[in-house]
Amino acid sequence: MFVRRVRNGVQRYGAFKCIGAGSRTLSSLDNLDHEERLDGCLLSLPTNAKVVICGGGVMGAAVAYHLSKRGWGAQTVVIEKEKVGTGSRWYSSGLVGAFKPSLAQVKIAQSSIQLLKDLESRGRPTGWKQCGSLLLARTRDRMTVYRRMKSQSVSWGIECELVSPKRCQEIWPMLNVDDVLGGLWIPGDGVGDTHLFCMSLMREAVANGVGVMEDCAITAVHSKDGKVSGIDTTHGSIECQYFVNCAGFWARQIGQLAKPKVKVPLLPCEHYYLHTKRIDNLDPMTPVVRDPDGYIYLRERDGCILAGGFEPIAKPVYEEEIRNAEQRCVPEDWDHFHVLLQEIIKRVPSLSQAVLHKLCNGLEAFSPDCKWIVGETPEMFNYHVAAGMKTVGISAAGGVAEATVDEIVDGYTKYDMYELDINRFLGLHNNKRFLRDRMKEVPGVHYGLPYPFYEFEMGRNLRLSPIYPTLRDKGAVFGQVMGYERPTWFETIDKSTATPDNPQPFKIAHTKTFGKPHWFDTVQREYWACREAVGLADYSSFTKIDLQSQGNEVVDLLQYLCSNNVDVPIGSIIHTGMQNERGGYENDCSLARITENHYMMIAPTIQQTRCKVWLKRHLPRNGAVTLSDVTSMYTAICILGPFTRSLLSELTDTDLSPSNFPFFTFKELDVGLANGIRAMNLTHTGELGYVLYIPNEFALHVYNRLITVGEKYGISHVGYYATRSLRVEKFFAFWGQDLDTMTTPLECGRTWRVKFDKDIPFIGRDALLRQREEGIRRQYVQLLLTDHDHELDLWSWGGEPIYRDGNYCGQTTTTSYGFTFKKQVCLGFVQNLDENGVPQKVTNDYVLSGHYEIDIAGIRYAAKVNLHSPNLPTKYPDKERDVYQATRKLHESNQFLGRHYQP
Repeated sequence: MFVRRVRNGVQRYGAFKCIGAGSRTLSSLDNLDHEERLDGCLLSLPTNAKVVICGGGVMGAAVAYHLSKRGWGAQTVVIEKEKVGTGSRWYSSGLVGAFKPSLAQVKIAQSSIQLLKDLESRGRPTGWKQCGSLLLARTRDRMTVYRRMKSQSVSWGIECELVSPKRCQEIWPMLNVDDVLGGLWIPGDGVGDTHLFCMSLMREAVANGVGVMEDCAITAVHSKDGKVSGIDTTHGSIECQYFVNCAGFWARQIGQLAKPKVKVPLLPCEHYYLHTKRIDNLDPMTPVVRDPDGYIYLRERDGCILAGGFEPIAKPVYEEEIRNAEQRCVPEDWDHFHVLLQEIIKRVPSLSQAVLHKLCNGLEAFSPDCKWIVGETPEMFNYHVAAGMKTVGISAAGGVAEATVDEIVDGYTKYDMYELDINRFLGLHNNKRFLRDRMKEVPGVHYGLPYPFYEFEMGRNLRLSPIYPTLRDKGAVFGQVMGYERPTWFETIDKSTATPDNPQPFKIAHTKTFGKPHWFDTVQREYWACREAVGLADYSSFTKIDLQSQGNEVVDLLQYLCSNNVDVPIGSIIHTGMQNERGGYENDCSLARITENHYMMIAPTIQQTRCKVWLKRHLPRNGAVTLSDVTSMYTAICILGPFTRSLLSELTDTDLSPSNFPFFTFKELDVGLANGIRAMNLTHTGELGYVLYIPNEFALHVYNRLITVGEKYGISHVGYYATRSLRVEKFFAFWGQDLDTMTTPLECGRTWRVKFDKDIPFIGRDALLRQREEGIRRQYVQLLLTDHDHELDLWSWGGEPIYRDGNYCGQTTTTSYGFTFKKQVCLGFVQNLDENGVPQKVTNDYVLSGHYEIDIAGIRYAAKVNLHSPNLPTKYPDKERDVYQATRKLHESNQFLGRHYQP
């Protein structure tokens, strides 16, 4: 019935095209048709500026605002190809919510909300209404998500309440709650008007000296010596030192105008907004309703209902066809919208009697991982991007702009932005065909169930190691990281059906539960293979960088960049952090000294772009040090377990005894009939073994020899989940999961890897010396759940609150089941918070004297705390392995914060 009324509404009120830049007069019928104009715009371009911002939307306005607040207003110019704030208000939801997937995103959203409130308090209209939001759950798993959010709210400072179906209906009387199990009420959420917010920000910026040039398009962005030097526009050129791409929908195209081209992987999809006519007695403070199991949201707007959603299968669009804001509103596709329409009527049946005003199909750009894109680009220094806000620009703009401006002015930000940093991408992510393929499922992630280890299904089989087909046929189930297909676990294969003429299908990993996963037993078998026999894992996705020089320049460079001492004997491997000026980890890597002036760096997979940018930023200008990304040249096979030395000894003539090839050293080996294999005596898990970096042409040969000879030693294929469990149990910290740009070595048990007395002071040394003097404010710990039933209870998956003596004190980072401990193992950081929530000094005595609990979805489980890597019981003890502890306990009584080297 409603579909008929909808179609009648369309016929009755006309085609209802979205209003673009040309319709700027107030309509008595629709306030949304009105767009304000900015006064005081420039009539001609200046010849130079310190900062040029591309884009006069809400993000560009927010960056201009924050720059002006930092005193850079008179040195900043905004370039807008149409009018500031252009873009129909019909295709903007204005939803503002504080809950986001990570702490950094939460803080950014909270900063944006505070900015909305501040502007309103100063008389600048933003449309802000703190009406609250109600999240509905139709399934038990969704309620688990809400219970997890409720427990995390303590860490994130968000007021919220779990509510019953009856309470949901009291909050929103029009709801049908017959299939609702409960919900989450967030009173601090609200709505705003993106257009008004944009105009208020820009007016404040202009008042503080920012210049704005409308009807002016950028045609090129130039660089000199790797840095932004200026731009060309349709109205002339400007010399500048910084460029900020806030072009939103067109950010990718603007990136292509740079010389060299800048990759901004974004692609638009159709996105629908259904507007009803006015509904009688609708309270202006009606809360936002989000029903993610039905993919939809609803809100009140000017006495009407605005409804929209994020359908599971989206429709990507090539943005080259869209040349202005008016064209971003494309013809509606009722068949495509039908899945959302059905859910809207199901949730609010009374809407079947409402009259449709408009269905707007406004294009919105998304990134390939459904996260915002922020930061300085790898192709050009001083070129910053703030785009890909995926329809919620109003709730991101204030915080993202603040972080961007902090990076420009101070060189760093108070937010840990690595998960949003544009350096998380490679060139493949900007491939238009890849984006079009991937984008079909990206918008649906917005309201999808956030199960652990989520994997995209589109845009797969891109980066494959030479042994990938063989691993697939051996039962590998794959996860993707930086485009690489990496085995997560190996299913048992029926050998009678596995033939060369009948290859196994490509299988994507999934974990569609918050409790014991279906792969538990499989990973357990792989784990014990690594501890009691031989496991073989594909490490090919690891970042591999060669650094060389003719003289000692490479040694001096690495001594400056690394907090550990890299001037070690040839053949040694050193594990080191690369710190920033605040002492935080920009990179965490292993360096093998191949020759006097040649190092091979092994870094996390996700660091492939990021670490190269950090290195290039500090390379000598005279080219004395060369950097080569050899990631794709080598296949990395790791063999783990007590019999790996015996196995490898059968394949090489090199003496592998501890006296000739000790732990944490490197040798170039002949293996089988192949040569030039870079072998490293470590596994990154704490287990005995080797990582073999094999030239690709030899990879399959070496793999086959390892498998053939390894049969007598019980060799098994193992995946990422098993090696992850090993390293969590051994208390090994990984960058991007435990370590980040805000975490220092002193906070995570790695003081022994910091050499303060090196001849060349390293980056971050002064900050770490201050921290050593003043004391740390948080401590990295390992927690073992003592009263948790892994068969029945929900699992810890990371991000859970930690309580000490009943008081909140921190969060977990990485978690896993410990198959030796036979307990859930959680890594995380503990703080000493005073009654006002201010962190105080943390000592080992403080950590060890408390009683700990971890809150998993509202249930607290007792936990035993460890400050150092445990020595796990084993059938095959080994002195080399047992003496090494990645995270070390206190050694010197006068030092309360570090764990130092234990010979």
